[in-house]
Amino acid sequence: QVQLVESGGGLVQPGGSLRLSCAASGRLLGINAMGWYRQAPGKQRELVALITGGGSANYADSSVKGRFTISRDNAKNTVYLQMNSLKPEDTAVYYCNLNLGPRAVDYWGQGTQVTVSS
Repeated sequence: QVQLVESGGGLVQPGGSLRLSCAASGRLLGINAMGWYRQAPGKQRELVALITGGGSANYADSSVKGRFTISRDNAKNTVYLQMNSLKPEDTAVYYCNLNLGPRAVDYWGQGTQVTVSS
């Protein structure tokens, strides 16, 4: 059984920062990638950033590049998303994702709300 536990969401003013954490536990053999997705009201879930098993970081689009940084602590099986210079359009539920094993099975966290508002 694989579990993902997220933390770090909340309410922040425009220009502020938040750091999301996602700790994975269970049978974690063959991590292909860990990443963060987000879903704003009325929109589809979209990829924000992911980090591969080899440690390469990829960002989905230019709107977050330079503001968001994804990182991973292999010893703790934890992935982080440092979000700086937050904008109202970053408001969404952020979901942690783990892609695992040769069959590339996806696991999801419960989601954490990020609200950017003055």
